[in-house]
Amino acid sequence: MGSLKHSKHVSDQERRDVRILKALFVLVLAFALFALGFLVRGYDPLMERLGVNSVSVPAPVASNASMQVSDVANHLSEVMSIISSDSVDSYDESSATNAVLGAFLESTGDSYARYYDADRYSAYVDSSSSDYPGVGVFFSEYNGKAYALDVFEGSSAAEAGVKPGDFVVAIDGDSSQDWSATEAINAVQRESGSTVVIRWRHAESLDSTGGEEFTTTLTTGNYEEPNVTTQLTNKVGYISLKQFTSNSDALVREAISELTDEGARSFVLDLRDNPGGYLSKSVDVASLFIKSGTVVEIDTLTTSTTREVSGDLATEAPLVVLVNGNTAGSAEALAAALRDLDRAAIVGTTTMGKGSVQVTRPLSFGGALRYTAARYVSPSGYAIDGVGVSPDASVAMDSDSSTDRQKEVAVETAQSLIKN
Repeated sequence: MGSLKHSKHVSDQERRDVRILKALFVLVLAFALFALGFLVRGYDPLMERLGVNSVSVPAPVASNASMQVSDVANHLSEVMSIISSDSVDSYDESSATNAVLGAFLESTGDSYARYYDADRYSAYVDSSSSDYPGVGVFFSEYNGKAYALDVFEGSSAAEAGVKPGDFVVAIDGDSSQDWSATEAINAVQRESGSTVVIRWRHAESLDSTGGEEFTTTLTTGNYEEPNVTTQLTNKVGYISLKQFTSNSDALVREAISELTDEGARSFVLDLRDNPGGYLSKSVDVASLFIKSGTVVEIDTLTTSTTREVSGDLATEAPLVVLVNGNTAGSAEALAAALRDLDRAAIVGTTTMGKGSVQVTRPLSFGGALRYTAARYVSPSGYAIDGVGVSPDASVAMDSDSSTDRQKEVAVETAQSLIKN
């Protein structure tokens, strides 16, 4: 009887050792792939969509990063060996992987870095058809967290009291991790008339960690706002650009032409609340106003590349650019270039300081890693990320006023630049 008990104990221990070794292999592989991702610094398909397709470089044979990962793996192996031989408790491999990789990514200091397990990654890349409506919220992202950048008038979200600046806490009860903007967009794109439950946090500012939470049950519908809107005031052509999409440059060019025909002699380009988008289109819009020169420098771990204007100028009329704390990404790169090249005066408040590019790289064992692969630098060598673009004329938005003071100052400035 004692022999049978001993045999059973050995068998259990062997099975347990196999599970531990398997988990150790997965975690070590994850660390190795993570290091490789930082060495390569790019995921070509997504980088091409962003217009920065040349940032990928071959990985060197050896690096400090691989040595550091080896140390981490050795330390983890030692701890797991002790657990294997002495601990009376077991663990869940999936939970352990999520916890260890989550902590590892947090230690990098990259607020946008994230590990997606296989299920989460599948939801992340499963972009719904653009034909599917949403809930009337224009989502953006700050430090890896989705928030409402704009709430469309008459939408389900507007009627439920969602305000610009509200952060997503949970969607359909899932608050297991922070929601990125892409995940939030995918999650709410459903057939018209469907419902989605979103829990929000009303923050006083983008940097605020507190705020009252509230839950909404929203109905999807077709809520749309034009990407470009225009207005002519006292020979000043006003152009508002919401985000950089595949046809942004064509829309802005058309707006310049129409406003010029109507008598515009100077322009205001409103980039407030513009979260960015395709960097290539930001460069194309810059080309409408700049004759020649560098628009932005893209720095990776090992390389620096530049993007130049095309020379396809649309106007040489005086220009004023409007920005605020929600101006981000490629919109910041455009504002910085127009300022550095003395092409425009900047009015408003300091931009978000999100001058970086994130890529999401699939892993061989399922799931994926998201991390920062490149950062933007202005033509004068000014690093945008974490700092933002400061205006030449600082004008705060008065939330208690019915008038748009920032826009008024921008139009007045543009009008003063018109030569008689």
